[in-house]
Amino acid sequence: MAEARARAEYPCGSECRCGCHPLEEPRCLHWQERQVAQWVEKLGFPQYMDCFISNKISGRKLIFVNCSTLPSIGITDFEHMKVISHEIQKLLDIKEPLWSRSISHHHRDPMGLFLERKAPTGPKADALTLEEFLKELDTRISSEIPRRRI
Repeated sequence: MAEARARAEYPCGSECRCGCHPLEEPRCLHWQERQVAQWVEKLGFPQYMDCFISNKISGRKLIFVNCSTLPSIGITDFEHMKVISHEIQKLLDIKEPLWSRSISHHHRDPMGLFLERKAPTGPKADALTLEEFLKELDTRISSEIPRRRI
């Protein structure tokens, strides 16, 4: 049902990354360690459930999990690492930055930047909403644009 609605609203489909979709806070952001582990199990990797639980990887911390960090939590099979990392990106609706990106650009897409700010615990991170963050980002970007001199 939701997929059909997404296709109706967006001609490119629900898993598009062209930027035509309004950003929404991922539901997994509120997952506890056990829920993350259960998701990993559903991906087909029950052997890694304890890696996520013992390393206290909650939904908020998933933004920091990628092929570079998976070995440090005990996941070393490269094919498994690629699948898990890719599925995390899809779950969080983020893109891995291109190696060829300009250093003048942000190191992540807007959702990735938001999730990094949301990852720490505490009242400031808890209170941050996606809408507030996007307004702040727009303000920051517009202030960085060089003004032409007349």
